[in-house]
Amino acid sequence: QQYVISPWLDESMRSDYDTLMKYLEIFNKCGELCNKAGMRFGYHNHDFEFSQKINEEVLFDLIMKNTDKDKVVLQLDTGNMYMAGALAKDLLGKYPGRYDNIHVKDMIKTDGKEGFESTILGKGVLPIREITDMARDQGTTLFVIEQESYQGKAPLDCMKENLAVMKGWGY
Repeated sequence: QQYVISPWLDESMRSDYDTLMKYLEIFNKCGELCNKAGMRFGYHNHDFEFSQKINEEVLFDLIMKNTDKDKVVLQLDTGNMYMAGALAKDLLGKYPGRYDNIHVKDMIKTDGKEGFESTILGKGVLPIREITDMARDQGTTLFVIEQESYQGKAPLDCMKENLAVMKGWGY
């Protein structure tokens, strides 16, 4: 196993600054332990990290500033962050080299309550190829194709199409 990824930061863990700092220190310790075992520890973002603030600072920025880059990687989810108005290419520029792996997800506008849903790579609103190229140029080595909505297609057919897109882009 190459990675141990924390998939969520419970609301109780981000209720105030001191509590968050305690858990980010735990993340650093987890990273240290994973490094000793030949693995990498990471955190997978959703949307709240970009919409929630603590002490007037965006939660994602607090996570990045208070985790050791040699111990904690971020598994950037390009779609989740877009739901909160954040763009992956902006974060790749702001915090280069922090993303060993990313969830590659494109988004389309919907009439639903969420406003957007995932779709075939390259068919949505995100500059997904530019994002993946930027990430690869910065050292990202693992690209996890993720699609959660299928617009009437079979999920496996969507994955085959997504894989063909990524291969066509040289991945």
